[in-house]
Amino acid sequence: MLPGRPPGNQSAAPSVRQRDPIPRGPAKKANRFNRGTSPRVLMNERSSLDDGALVALSARGDETAYAELVRRYARAAFVMALSVTERREDAEDAAQESFIVALERLDECRDPARFGGWLLAIVRNRARNLVRRELLREGEDLSALAPSTEPGPDRVTERSELRERLVWALGTLNEVQREIVLLHDLEGWKHSEIADRLDMPSGTVRSHLHYARRRLRECLTRGGGMRAEEKTG
Repeated sequence: MLPGRPPGNQSAAPSVRQRDPIPRGPAKKANRFNRGTSPRVLMNERSSLDDGALVALSARGDETAYAELVRRYARAAFVMALSVTERREDAEDAAQESFIVALERLDECRDPARFGGWLLAIVRNRARNLVRRELLREGEDLSALAPSTEPGPDRVTERSELRERLVWALGTLNEVQREIVLLHDLEGWKHSEIADRLDMPSGTVRSHLHYARRRLRECLTRGGGMRAEEKTG
């Protein structure tokens, strides 16, 4: 017994360990490793990791790692779903469901380094299923692309007409063209990034983007004559 230490303290360590909560299941190792580290520090550490490393940590139950994947692809997932459903609310639902499904099926991600493409494929399928399950109501559609600030009274009509034309113009594109133009022009993804995530040649991405932009210019400059029948295949 060491001097100054009360008798019986030698057995204190086991009781402290027993009171220490350790989650069950796959999260056990990750949470034990993360214990004592602040969430902010963990997020900063995770943000520097590539997708493959984050997927590996997430599979072990590291919630902070998966939160970083969600942060990294949340907007892209929403845009992908929006290109299919053409409704903000449905796109949000499909994107959220997709992240849950992806977490449950992480072991099916054969190439963790390409998690983004695997996730977007899930998003596309979930969005298509949502469209099949429900009759889409006419309304805001792609109004999520419009600014959220309140315009002055003299701008309401002008913005409403522009939004309607933009929604219609995007609707004339096929699904792949909408995905590419939204990821590139709205999210700022590079051609190579889109090609990698959508698993298609970079030249094909450029071709789709060129056609989509030309089509949008034609529709927006032409103005009237907005007909759903003009939707390209």
